[in-house]
Amino acid sequence: MPQLTATPASALADEPVHIRVTGLPPFQVVTLKASLKDDKGDLFQSKAFYRANEAGEVDLEQAPALGGDYVGVHPMGLFWSLKPEKAFWRLLKHDVLNTPFWVTLDVYDSICSQYSAIIQPSASQVVQRWFSGPGVQRKQIREGRVRGALFLPPGEGPFLGVIDLFGAIGGLVEFRASLLAARGFAVLALAYFDYEDLPEELLEVDLEYFEEAANLLLAHPKIQRPGIGVISMCKGAEIALAMACYLKQAVAIVCINGFTAVMGVPLRYKDLVVTPIRPEMERVQVHASGALSYCHCYGDPRDKLNGQSVLPVEKAQSRLLFIVGEDDEFIRSKLYAEQAMDRLRSHGRSHGRVLVYPSAGHLIDPPYAPLCFASRVRGLPRPFLWGGDPAAHAAAQEHAWGEIQKFFRQHLIQNRSKL
Repeated sequence: MPQLTATPASALADEPVHIRVTGLPPFQVVTLKASLKDDKGDLFQSKAFYRANEAGEVDLEQAPALGGDYVGVHPMGLFWSLKPEKAFWRLLKHDVLNTPFWVTLDVYDSICSQYSAIIQPSASQVVQRWFSGPGVQRKQIREGRVRGALFLPPGEGPFLGVIDLFGAIGGLVEFRASLLAARGFAVLALAYFDYEDLPEELLEVDLEYFEEAANLLLAHPKIQRPGIGVISMCKGAEIALAMACYLKQAVAIVCINGFTAVMGVPLRYKDLVVTPIRPEMERVQVHASGALSYCHCYGDPRDKLNGQSVLPVEKAQSRLLFIVGEDDEFIRSKLYAEQAMDRLRSHGRSHGRVLVYPSAGHLIDPPYAPLCFASRVRGLPRPFLWGGDPAAHAAAQEHAWGEIQKFFRQHLIQNRSKL
């Protein structure tokens, strides 16, 4: 009888799983399938076809997938190739503390190109994918104007403090913050619109709100001073870069596929008002799937007409890490990152770095999260196109996650030693 093993059976979502099938006839062709239901009960599935070796074994760390949702040697391919049954649905973990994603792994002793409840697997195993580790604490934040959730690692600290900002999705997104807390960081997942009593729509960016959040984090007794890091994506990356330019508290900034100019709505800080580049909606493109690509709608930051909207990165005292997916279909993120680096160099500054990932899309998440090529955004009638090739995007996520943690550990600790 075939046996399917997956170790570890319970692990953090950013940890790899070793999948192996034994007890097969020599050179048997099999189907391996993964499935999970998200917190709302929506189904995601993936499959790949393998051939056993002469010993009747398939080891995903060595054996290439011959077909299915990916080809080649990809030990975690069944995880990052998961696709939603519901079109344009993004896999997001909401309950990050109390429940994992339960992923069912099945092996079938033939080619199963269609999903069917009639055909029974010859072996199965369920693995748990957690978004927080033992001892991680979550504290709801409702202090002053600040709304969010603070994740603290176990222990007395002090811990390196990080603010986590997402983009157009709005609300409070916690899965990245909780995973970073499991890796030893104290992380404030910060909402800034469409959450509780915050504005339902983002009509302007008030940088004093983010300054208040940074001060709140630094005032916590378990946070290492004098500065914090910010991890950010999309619109959140624009805000994080503005924090680097105008706030002394932010000393290490990670911008994932974001703008380097104020875009869409004004940015306000005390008496300063930065007017935005207005998107040119007539440049939107419709993908064959029906999703909309907005990457040509946003103005070039090098255009002199947009000069008043470009963020003065040369004024930033913080370290900057730009993470770019070259197949980003929402923002021309490589163009924006290159413009920021050119501006730094022209002022004799060298505190920025760019990591460019070929064929990676917009939504670069922690490792092994499935590529979301396109998805719906709350309140909008048509789905957004995010881009990305599944295998290349997966490789980018895995590499970037390690680089982000190294970046924070190096520059937040270094900042403390300078003080």
